[in-house]
Amino acid sequence: MGNGVGYFGIFGGAFVTEEIKKLCDDLETAFKRYINDEDFINEYNYYLKEYSGRETPLYFAESLTEHLNGAKIYLKREDLNHLGSHKINNVLGQILLAKRMGKTRIIAETGAGQHGVATAALAAKFGMECDIYMGAVDIKRQELNVFRMEMMGAKVHSMTHGNQTLKEAVDGAFEAWTSDLDAFYVLGSAVGPHPYPTIVREFQKIISVESKRQILEKEGRLPDYVIACVGGGSNAIGSFSEYLENEEVNLIGVEAAGKGIETNEHAAAMAKGKIGIIDGMRTKALFEEDGSVSKVYSISAGLDYPGVGPQHAFLNDTNRVRYSYATDDEAVEAFLLLSKVEGIIPAIESSHALAKAIKLAPKLDKDKIIIVTLSGRGDKDVAQIKEYLA
Repeated sequence: MGNGVGYFGIFGGAFVTEEIKKLCDDLETAFKRYINDEDFINEYNYYLKEYSGRETPLYFAESLTEHLNGAKIYLKREDLNHLGSHKINNVLGQILLAKRMGKTRIIAETGAGQHGVATAALAAKFGMECDIYMGAVDIKRQELNVFRMEMMGAKVHSMTHGNQTLKEAVDGAFEAWTSDLDAFYVLGSAVGPHPYPTIVREFQKIISVESKRQILEKEGRLPDYVIACVGGGSNAIGSFSEYLENEEVNLIGVEAAGKGIETNEHAAAMAKGKIGIIDGMRTKALFEEDGSVSKVYSISAGLDYPGVGPQHAFLNDTNRVRYSYATDDEAVEAFLLLSKVEGIIPAIESSHALAKAIKLAPKLDKDKIIIVTLSGRGDKDVAQIKEYLA
């Protein structure tokens, strides 16, 4: 798909130092060796089921559907995974790779903290040392998740430069990796140098493998729409993957519009970005006139990333996926609506995707079907929402 290995059209590649390129090559070799290895896949599936609790339900949100009086809305309940999000799908796969590569120290970056929590848990489970890099701003707004990581034995490093959010966390993790070449970097989103975007997609596609089978069982046909939120884009690429061949299924990725895309306070890389190089990949991202990476903002710590995964940039370019956006206000409204009508408190990240579904459903016939990926649960966001409403 595209210009050689590691590319999706013109997007992707590995724009990194020689040292990191060698580590990426070693990782790719191990990944290719194990991704079709029966023992590896059996172990991966065993822990997905017994440790994380998969498969996750595809839940018909009857009360929400009735409330909106339009298309049927199904929720893919990734919030019901162990630790509360889709992140464990990918972390488990990467840590099992690390184990086979003989690595004993794990490095990771995190924004909303869910990737950090999943990494800390699995590093604890498999007896590995764990260092998590997190922006100082995110540490403050996700205190609960920071404490959870520390409880499981991880060391959390605060990034106090730049925007102090996800981009700086990624920078910190890469820097730490360069200074300890025996460590294993568990990247949390479908971003970064090759082979990470492909690895993350492969471990997250379980979301759409399940939802496709589940919707065929429940409705006897494919959905009309699949909607997922996009920061770097791991839950979205996992949600879309199995439907890419099915042209009749509309795929919608929803970015964070923050205080509005007409302001400078948003993270809508698809809507307002340019093609450039960020975090070792060529993709669409938000840059200043001088070429520096823009400061971005979202109420959601998991979506305030200035770029997007290269496969998403490619899917946007080829018009296979439509990328939209939701503001803080729309996301909070969706957060509260789902809580009130279904008794399900969604992550503020997932609430961006919900906001799009809430707008779309009333415009569609009642026999239409929308699947929304509920990428995480909202316990971590309750204090922040309370503050926002105050």
